[in-house]
Amino acid sequence: MDFLSWLQCLLFFLVLIQALRSITRRKGRTDKLPPGPAIIPIFGNLFLLGEKPHKSLAMLAKTHGDIMTLKLGQKTTIVVSSASMAKEILQKHDAAFSNRTIPDAVRALQHHEAGMPWMPVSTTWRLLKKICNFHIFASQRLDANQYLRRSKVEELLADVHESCRVGEAIDIGQAAFKTTLNFLSNTIFSINLADSSDTAQEFREIVQGIEEELGKPNFGDYFPIILAINLDLQGIRRRMTIHLGKLMSLFDKVIDERLELRKMNDYISTNDFLDTLLHISEDNEELDRNLIKHLLLDLFTAGTQTTASTLEWAMAELLRCPKALLEARRELKQNIGQGNLVDESDAACLPYLQAVVKETLRLHPPVPFLLPRKAEADIEIHNFIVPKGAQVLVNAWAIGRDPNFWEEPDLFLPERFIGSEMDVRGRDFRLIPFGAGRRICPGLPLAKRMLPLMLGTLVHSFDWELEDGVTPESLNMDDKFGLVLPKAQPLRAIPISI
Repeated sequence: MDFLSWLQCLLFFLVLIQALRSITRRKGRTDKLPPGPAIIPIFGNLFLLGEKPHKSLAMLAKTHGDIMTLKLGQKTTIVVSSASMAKEILQKHDAAFSNRTIPDAVRALQHHEAGMPWMPVSTTWRLLKKICNFHIFASQRLDANQYLRRSKVEELLADVHESCRVGEAIDIGQAAFKTTLNFLSNTIFSINLADSSDTAQEFREIVQGIEEELGKPNFGDYFPIILAINLDLQGIRRRMTIHLGKLMSLFDKVIDERLELRKMNDYISTNDFLDTLLHISEDNEELDRNLIKHLLLDLFTAGTQTTASTLEWAMAELLRCPKALLEARRELKQNIGQGNLVDESDAACLPYLQAVVKETLRLHPPVPFLLPRKAEADIEIHNFIVPKGAQVLVNAWAIGRDPNFWEEPDLFLPERFIGSEMDVRGRDFRLIPFGAGRRICPGLPLAKRMLPLMLGTLVHSFDWELEDGVTPESLNMDDKFGLVLPKAQPLRAIPISI
């Protein structure tokens, strides 16, 4: 059978399944679904997603409401686009929405079974969360390795000084990625994984590849029959397997080397995160080598590109808004002193810098849609029913730009946070770039330290000029949709000595 005939058969089965579902669906339950756009046979609302679903669904919400039903192929999807609705999902009914719908891409190397962000709430998930909270992201741990972050930021500063000396532009996102990667790899492995710009670039390309594949529309996610016969029509799972396999091979090599060292009589523990994991695994069989590798995969993929992308957006917004850049620099000069290095402990006396970070996260949340939730039962929300099994998407991008809560929501105005107690810890649902509830991003405490430190260092130590005659007014601020929301065009700027 040729491909066209096969496709026709597939579509026939999809039409048949869709018809049967329509006949057997309970009318009362359907009537109570949140409103949404009209659907077309087979494909539902798939064609409404467009190239940038975070924006197209925000526009649809203006017509259909801040809780909205979409039919993506055969998958019922509920989209929430306001702080009040996000609070219903992530706080009031958190337990009922704690598990995930699993994108087919995440099934590569069975990551959906061993990856902490994707596995269901379980004893294994609680074990991994406890390990992260107590052994890497706890305040005491972060205080103890503050010197590591300081040393990596000093390396960043040295790289920028060299670019300043020769008058060449730097890729802000790439420089931030290298810094973050080296900090994480030193925290976890006690080594620099990015021992050169080329190595950092290669690692970043792998991480970006993972995030791009996760962000691509995948027919397997919308039509269960495709998954039922284990088809990978677009090759997404195959490419994900390649990307994940490269990182897993790297982790295997590092773990093997560490295990050999630990056998030696004169071995002195480094007390890094890998040593901690291996020590825990000796007493807890559940934490096996496979689970350790998948945890490392999550830490490196979630902790590098998101931080680098946010820093790049912050610098782009400041360079596009010279008034805000001058105010941030004035605050740093007044409180830190010209020529002095910014320290993490300085954050409390830098409210404007903190406001810049919050405003950047409002406009450019690292993950525009929080990782998808799944309804474990029929849940009533504001007289609507979110049906069991439905996928639930929280549009953090739309919530951050909701005109019902934010004045001039599309403008970069850090001043809106001056004097405000609003934070990004998931307690105020108008600003949830890291999510909220029991599945909030565990790396939030680290991001809150790294972002002001790196941004403050770049702003305080140099003046900046856009490359190739680009003006603040002409700076490209388009984004590129994926699991993470990077700039479509990398930010390149020339550092100038102050």
